[in-house]
Amino acid sequence: MCVNAAVGFEVRHGRLEPRAEESIKRATIAHRTASGVRTIFEKLAREEVNVKDTKPWLVVGLALAGGLIGGAAATMLGAGDAFALRHARHARSVEAEKFVLLGRNGDERGVIQVSDKGTAAIYLNDETGKERAELKVAADGRASLGFYDSSGAKRIVVGQGATADSQAGLGIFSKDGNQLASLSSLASGEVNLTLYDHKSGFARAGLGLSADGVPALVLFDQNGKDRAELHLNASGKPGLALADENGKSIYGPLMQGSAQ
Repeated sequence: MCVNAAVGFEVRHGRLEPRAEESIKRATIAHRTASGVRTIFEKLAREEVNVKDTKPWLVVGLALAGGLIGGAAATMLGAGDAFALRHARHARSVEAEKFVLLGRNGDERGVIQVSDKGTAAIYLNDETGKERAELKVAADGRASLGFYDSSGAKRIVVGQGATADSQAGLGIFSKDGNQLASLSSLASGEVNLTLYDHKSGFARAGLGLSADGVPALVLFDQNGKDRAELHLNASGKPGLALADENGKSIYGPLMQGSAQ
């Protein structure tokens, strides 16, 4: 057979090369094929397909189809063109409203999602499926980080308000859900550390520093009543105050707004 008669080829400068129209045709087909593959997976991402809820045969079928189509595209292109196409289509980000992290046994270990109310959250579970930690940011900017025990009870919570003037704090809880301790601060500079009765939930002791730099130690009875205070005023003068069960002073004046 004459070389010039070979299908899709011609002699150019003494070498056998593909005809220009044939190269354009092959490149066009390969481009459409690659675009089709990209469209399939973009559609899957938009529809938020959850791999855990997808039938196994469907997952295998999609993977097989993707492999066959990708192989066909590489065959129609030369080695150099296929390499360039793969790197040109390399995804640098993945977008979805929910991601599920699976363990080695297929159990759900974590979830990243945005709720209908606009709260972005990360939930992390142990191997038994119990939620043990979560990070949330609400639509208005409020943020919190929480830790839970094996029974699902919250044990530690760290939070920050939505604005720069909001309160920030740390709370520690018992296995029964009662607060044991809290540390909080305000934008004004006021800071409070409070200890609580794990049975009643009442505050029993508080250590505070006012926005003016006045420190105070406050003790509460079993009913949460302020009974004793030790403080320094702005000039450094110490003070001691005692009160009865009704809050009436029996020695020295009680400070206003004692730490609780």
